[in-house]
Amino acid sequence: MESVFMKRGVYKILVSVVFLLGGKMFLFSQTNGVNRGKYQIHIKMTDQQIELDGVFDEAAWKTAEIAHNFHRVTPTDTGYAIAQTEVRVSYDQDNLYVAAICYDPIAGKRPIQSLRRDWSFSSNDNFMFFLDTYNDLTNGFAFGVSEAGVQRDGIESDGDEVAYSWDTKWKSVVKSYDDRWTTEISIPFRSLRYFDGSKIWGINFGRLDLKTNEKSAWAPMPRQFKHNNLAFAGTLIWGEPLQKAGMAFSLIPYAAGMTSVDNQADGEAKWSGNAGFDAKMILSTSLNLDITVNPDFSQVEVDEQVTNLDRFELFFPERRQFFLENTDLFANLGNSGIQPFFSRRIGLNVPVIAGGRLSGKLGKQWRIGVMDMQTSSQDVTPSTNFAAAVLQRRIFSRSNIVGFLVNKLVTDDQIDPLYAGKKSNTVAGLEYNMASPDDRWTGKVFYHQAFYPGASGNAAATSGSITYSTKYFRATFDQAWVGADYIAEVGFIRRKGYLQSSPTLEYTFYPSNSKILTHGPSADFSLIFNPQFKMTDRQIQLLYSIGWKSRNELTFKVNEQFVKLNRSFDPTNTGGTRLEAGSDHHWRNAEVNWSSDSRRLLNYTFAGGYGGYFNGTRLTFGTEINYRVQPYGSLSIIANYNDISLPEPYGSAKLFLIGPKLDLTLTDKFFITTFAQFNNQIDNLNLNIRLQWRFAPVSDLFIIYTGNSSTGDFSNKNRGLAIKLSYWFN
Repeated sequence: MESVFMKRGVYKILVSVVFLLGGKMFLFSQTNGVNRGKYQIHIKMTDQQIELDGVFDEAAWKTAEIAHNFHRVTPTDTGYAIAQTEVRVSYDQDNLYVAAICYDPIAGKRPIQSLRRDWSFSSNDNFMFFLDTYNDLTNGFAFGVSEAGVQRDGIESDGDEVAYSWDTKWKSVVKSYDDRWTTEISIPFRSLRYFDGSKIWGINFGRLDLKTNEKSAWAPMPRQFKHNNLAFAGTLIWGEPLQKAGMAFSLIPYAAGMTSVDNQADGEAKWSGNAGFDAKMILSTSLNLDITVNPDFSQVEVDEQVTNLDRFELFFPERRQFFLENTDLFANLGNSGIQPFFSRRIGLNVPVIAGGRLSGKLGKQWRIGVMDMQTSSQDVTPSTNFAAAVLQRRIFSRSNIVGFLVNKLVTDDQIDPLYAGKKSNTVAGLEYNMASPDDRWTGKVFYHQAFYPGASGNAAATSGSITYSTKYFRATFDQAWVGADYIAEVGFIRRKGYLQSSPTLEYTFYPSNSKILTHGPSADFSLIFNPQFKMTDRQIQLLYSIGWKSRNELTFKVNEQFVKLNRSFDPTNTGGTRLEAGSDHHWRNAEVNWSSDSRRLLNYTFAGGYGGYFNGTRLTFGTEINYRVQPYGSLSIIANYNDISLPEPYGSAKLFLIGPKLDLTLTDKFFITTFAQFNNQIDNLNLNIRLQWRFAPVSDLFIIYTGNSSTGDFSNKNRGLAIKLSYWFN
């Protein structure tokens, strides 16, 4: 039974955090962004056709206002950029147009990582812009093009978090010259979400020029914040209120064929086919309905394996398109390790029959997300219905209150005795998310309650956190309590039955007239107590990092850790003799990390460490080496080695994880990725070959081969080949 002292302590802390967050928000509640009144650009409607050719000879561009005098963001956030940019905007009845001239003051080849869509920001010369279409400093869209003309797009939430795995239809053209490059971009209004009748959007334009090692923005921002932070966006003023758009409909059907051989079973080839579709209905300019019937996720990229030395489940991100639009409504519930909804619980191991999701804005203050998915049965997993509903109310300038309900219901009349889940499981909760207009103060408070047959009063979780961040200083305080009976079967809950306190401190120095750009210390603390308020985990991490203007980085780290095992555990995770539950373990170790300049064709990272580990020692090395053949692809190798030495009778282990990856981008529409992962911890060699041909916007042909073999004699365990064709109809 949870101690009364423990519960009272948690609630007192949460109440204090609530008052602190609320007080700070009252002080900031009347402000509407940092740069909205200072940086404004007017957009005029044109009735003439704009041809996307990178040449600005249309009348609309000759009369358009120009956003210029871009400010440096990095390596310093003072003064104007050396590599300047000029941007113009226009629109017609159907499209938003953006035109940019990106001046190049230094002769030479412009760095380009690859021709793959959604490229890495830091490895490509690029131009980007960020739209706050709801003018709420929180939600919006990101669009960009690299100097090679490759697109990047994402959906933005929480003011600065962008999901770049989201794709939509739009057009762009890039034209290169010796001293500049230009781009013209056309985005259909049906690809955006906004309020009809809008007169004002938030907007900012950004640029990365790698030869000058300079990131810049039209509306300035401190360099400690992300380039896309909507709190620092300027204002886009429409010449006429945007008109209400009628209902729009998109259909994305697919057909797939698969063959597989399981040599650990009967070794016979099995053939199968599948077909289904995704549909998107835009009910209004701010609300959309997504439907999926018999979806197939065979084209999703494989997860990058890690050596698992953790006592708890590892987290891997969602990559499937259906779950991505307005994903923050669902995925941002709770916090890291206490998430009541985790979409990867749905349909990765069993087929999805159908599902639907309604999401978007209901007026200026409300957002809604409703999802329902039905899966069929497979092996011991029964058919199940998954449902989630989220209602978000904006308060003050950038904060919100959220109420949610997540439900899992087994729909099989009979359940296999080996099935480990529950017949039904529901989690409901309330959350308060806070962010000040200048993003110095952020925080979150929540309370979740689980409901299922036999649930006790300890089937709950609550947490409070607050962060203060300036250019030089950052401090965070997190407090969380998770009841021993808190079960969220559709969520990601790393552990139960604990109280955790996690303060962090960080300070950054910015020396002048030095090759060093930044350096400074940080300290992370984590204390975990069991229901009897006895400490079970303690970790103290001290870190010092150094960053050079050349973009090399060095980090030193020392750790002190204490663990009282709540269950038996094998520190190698290889099935060896387990340490006893209730045993105490205390150790120290040190690490060093180095990463080289990613602008270079050959770049690498290195990490090494040595010290105690439970009742033994651990030596670890890790590296990632990348070589880029610009712009047609790259070869990378990820390698990790762990040498764990434990006294008898506990087993020692030498664990290797090697993952070479060949990424070919032969054109901006044809890609081949070959990824191998040798992991002797789980005795598996995985080979994944993924061919993608984007023959039309957001329409693809995929051919995927996957095979798994033993790391000893390399005998094949299983292999499969899948072909999938999809097309986006408007």
